[in-house]
Amino acid sequence: MSSVDARARAPRKDARRPSKSRAASISIASNATLIVLKIAAGAITGSIAILTEAVHSAIDLLASVVALFSVRKADEPPDPSHPYGHEKVENLTAALEGVLILVGAAIIIYESVRRLITPSTVDSLGVGIAVVGVSAVANMGVSTYLYRQARLTDSPALEGDAAHLRTDAYTSVGVFVGLVLVKITGAERLDSITALMIAVAIVWSGVRLVTRSSRVLVDEALPDEELAAVREAIEAYAAPEVSGFHKLRARRAGSRRHIDLHVQFREGTTLERAHEVSHELQAAIELRLRDADVLIHLEPDRHPGLGDHPDAPVSAD
Repeated sequence: MSSVDARARAPRKDARRPSKSRAASISIASNATLIVLKIAAGAITGSIAILTEAVHSAIDLLASVVALFSVRKADEPPDPSHPYGHEKVENLTAALEGVLILVGAAIIIYESVRRLITPSTVDSLGVGIAVVGVSAVANMGVSTYLYRQARLTDSPALEGDAAHLRTDAYTSVGVFVGLVLVKITGAERLDSITALMIAVAIVWSGVRLVTRSSRVLVDEALPDEELAAVREAIEAYAAPEVSGFHKLRARRAGSRRHIDLHVQFREGTTLERAHEVSHELQAAIELRLRDADVLIHLEPDRHPGLGDHPDAPVSAD
C-alpha cells in the first residue's frame, strides 16, 4: 500500500500575490489618510465620537499592516520547518484582527462613559460632519474592493481587513447621524451615546471574526457542501478498478484545503494502474474544489481492519 500526493511540493502559484498585496497596501494608504483627517477633526470639534473613529482607524491601520505581512507569508512555499505551508498565517491574522476590533470597542466604551459623566463641549460641527462623511464613503469603497479580492483569492486575511473597514464605514455613518442630531438639537450627550452604540456594532463584528478564524485554527472539517463535492467527484469518476472509499477527512488552512481519504481497488489492479487512477481522482477533486491538496491512500478491496472502522465504504461504481 502507498500514498499518492496531489502534487509535488513546488512553490505556490505567485499569480495571486500581487492582487492580495496590492489590496492590503490600498487599505494601509486609506487608513493612514483617514487617521490624519479624523485626529484633526476631533481636535477641532472636541467630539468624542470623531476621536473614537480615529482610534478605530488606527486599529484598522495596524490590522492592514498585519494583513499585508500575512498574505505575503502565506504565499511562501513549504519549507523543512513548515512542510504543510504557511497558509494558516492568514487565519491567525484574521483572529488577531478580531481581537483588535474588540480592543478598539473597549476604548470607545471607556471614553464614551467618561464623557457622559463629565460632558464636554462640541464645536465646529460642520468640519466634523464633513470628515466623517468622507470617511464613510472611503471605507465603504475600500472594503468593497477588499471583499472582492478576498473572494477572488479566498483570503481570510483580506476578508478580515474588509470586515474591519466595513465596520468602520458603518460606525462613521452612525457618527455622522449623531453629529447632525447634536447640531440640530444642541444635546451634546448624543455624541457619547452615538459612540456607545458604535461600540456595540464593533463588538459584534470582532466576536464574529474571532469565532470564524478560530474554527479553522482548530482544524474544523470543511463545510458539508465541500465534502459532498469530494464524494461526487469520486462517484462521478466511476473507475472500474475502484470499489469504494472511506476515511474521508478535510480541513482548511488559509485559502488552501487539505483532503485525505482511503480509496479501495479491486483485486487484480496493478500498483501502476492504481497510482494512475489516484492521480486522475485527485484531478477530478481539484476541478470541484480550488486550492485543494489531495492525499489518497491506496487499499485493496478487502482490508483486514476495514470492518472495525465506523465509516463504511461508499461504492464508486
